[in-house]
Amino acid sequence: MSGGTIEESPSEVAANDDVWRGLEAAFARQRRRLDALLDDADTSSPVAQTPLDRTTALALFEDQLRSRELDAAARVLRARGEGFYTIQSAGHERNVVLGQLLQITDPCLLHYRSGALMMARARRGGSVDPLRDTLLSLCASRDDPIAQGRHKVWGSRALWVPPQTSTIASHLPRASGLAFALGRAERQGLSTGLPSDAIVCCSFGDASAHHASALAGIQAARYAHRRGNPVAILFVCEDNGIGISVETPKGWIEQSFGHLSHLQYVRAAGTLDQVHAKTSSAIERCRSERVPVFLHLECVRLFGHAGSDVETSYRDAASIEAEATRDPILLDASWLLAQRFATADELRALVVKVRGRVAELLPQAASFPHLRDRSDVMSTLAPYDEATARRDLQRRKPSHSERERAFGQALPEHARAPSRRTLAAHLSSALRDAMLTDPRIWVFGEDVGRKGGVYHLTAGLQECFGSERVFDTLLDETTILGIALGAGLIDVLPVPEIQYLAYLHNALDQLRGEACSLSFFSAGQFRNPMVVRVAGLAYQKGFGGHFHNDHSIGALRDIPGLMLVTPARGDDAARLLRAALAIARTCGRVICFLEPIALYHEKDLYAPEDGAWLFDYPAPEEALWPGDVGLYGDAGSELLIVSYANGVRMSLRAARTLAERHAIRARVLDLRWLAPLPFDAIEREARDCRAVLVADECRSTGGGIADAVLARLAERGLGARMGSVRSADCYVPLGPAAAHVLLTEDQIVARALELAGANGAHIT
Repeated sequence: MSGGTIEESPSEVAANDDVWRGLEAAFARQRRRLDALLDDADTSSPVAQTPLDRTTALALFEDQLRSRELDAAARVLRARGEGFYTIQSAGHERNVVLGQLLQITDPCLLHYRSGALMMARARRGGSVDPLRDTLLSLCASRDDPIAQGRHKVWGSRALWVPPQTSTIASHLPRASGLAFALGRAERQGLSTGLPSDAIVCCSFGDASAHHASALAGIQAARYAHRRGNPVAILFVCEDNGIGISVETPKGWIEQSFGHLSHLQYVRAAGTLDQVHAKTSSAIERCRSERVPVFLHLECVRLFGHAGSDVETSYRDAASIEAEATRDPILLDASWLLAQRFATADELRALVVKVRGRVAELLPQAASFPHLRDRSDVMSTLAPYDEATARRDLQRRKPSHSERERAFGQALPEHARAPSRRTLAAHLSSALRDAMLTDPRIWVFGEDVGRKGGVYHLTAGLQECFGSERVFDTLLDETTILGIALGAGLIDVLPVPEIQYLAYLHNALDQLRGEACSLSFFSAGQFRNPMVVRVAGLAYQKGFGGHFHNDHSIGALRDIPGLMLVTPARGDDAARLLRAALAIARTCGRVICFLEPIALYHEKDLYAPEDGAWLFDYPAPEEALWPGDVGLYGDAGSELLIVSYANGVRMSLRAARTLAERHAIRARVLDLRWLAPLPFDAIEREARDCRAVLVADECRSTGGGIADAVLARLAERGLGARMGSVRSADCYVPLGPAAAHVLLTEDQIVARALELAGANGAHIT
């Protein structure tokens, strides 16, 4: 390596040069074919009737040319070391009809081969220069209007195209969720900024149609339609018959999706006007009937998958040549000539015009600056404005009369029954208070409506706020998060519930690849705020085994921009939830609210029936913000125990044992916010102690927070002795065996004594 760049070996350089020369030759051949076609144009055949008019047809062809020339430009830029993306749209130019037929107010979540569609959509939008914008995106320029140098994406705020970076159709659940949310928001009377007849367009490739997330998105739309919900979504499968090197069997897409109930199937193939007519019919049916429609668009893949793809390694020359003859640019030029819509000279002039414009813009795009430094890159990843969130919470304080009507009984802070003051009771009350002041909060998930949730935290919410705002979903975490992703695009504040932490791992890419990347890749122009409630962690006395006692949060803490918060007691739970909702609402953040199941109904701390883990309900305007840690014990204690959730209660019990039996004073710090970790508060409290012990209830290797806390303190040169106790790096077994792998109070005490010295003396 040199200067942070990986150097290629001479053989790799030679091989890459051969690939690029081959690609350039392929592009050149297709250009020559177009030129030859125009030179030898035969206009003697009779003209067939077509509903497509000349002006529209020529505009479509020009947009196809613009897309093709951008593909060529991507390779020129790559060869010069000035461009960084070469997956092209070549062969998919028939999607241009979608760009022309859809309204600008029809949200589009697009396949990465959507160049022609974007060219036509920009023509309708008027204020966007798609050639310039795409070239800037290819060059990773910070002046690219959508991603601002962070990725090459098809996206535009002005054109209502949220950027999608996925090549595996993980955006389909979001698209279905958006279509579902539009219908529900209209029934609720919420303003979405879109007309009532808007539809959602979602495109993807035939290979991606096999992906679990794609099937989940399509199934969710069908299910919602079957349940009587309007779901106006146009699924566009751009079928070029191959996924990189793996062929899609002939007829497979139609066989898989052509006869599904509650999904209208339309195949678009043939001449340009035939594709236009079929697509127009599909859009109209989707718009007027508010139903899911599957548009099967016939395409061809030209020039390989991407710039580095050697197509001859898996396709013979005859197959590549056969595909080249199906080039939509050639076919549509021939059709335009046959229809007398243009002469050969007029089409040649159009080709020269487009090539010239791209050539003119090419050096300009490469001269624009890139992102300057780390802060520049990360500025749109995790927006946070605590002052605005605090003001939002104060402004939304519900009135006394509203609360009396909503609770239908004594207010939670006035309740006398101990069961009203558990963590579960406080969370339920906090949700009710929050929904009183924000009609855009939706609570949903499996069993949250009629049943009121597995642990009854949402009991009564549907009766209070109606089934438009509190509703059950099908049993699929990908779909639950997809609804949240779609609803967030229209300024709803979704609060989806995932029944157990183990279930979330089935759908983690909806948070990692979709939710938390949106603000980053759109430079904050699109956002999908949400607070995902997840029941998790262990200590349920052996009940349920692993799937009900998942205690690994490493995968969540690894997601850039995700905020992770977990309460240890009821009043904190209410305050933390309020802050999470305010931050999501005002900053557009994605927040995972991890609820410790074992503490839902816990009442006691030190002894049975002591009621020491029951707390009064805090006033609705009170909240706990990132950095607001919980502290138990006196300042100046010898030992600081850092923990969270179940670990806080265990640490308090351990601290009492240390004091009573070993004369060691310990202070307990409740982290509350696990991402980002409150490092400043930890360091501040740690410097006042002689030793720091991290009690981490999650799995020992990358599953919790101990590594991060200890590394930070070590890097900051903390002079205190440091250590940790953690649960074993193991799944949680069923029954009493769970106690063998989970962190215990005895382990906390034992490690504290080790830090104090072998004889249990005071820490020195």
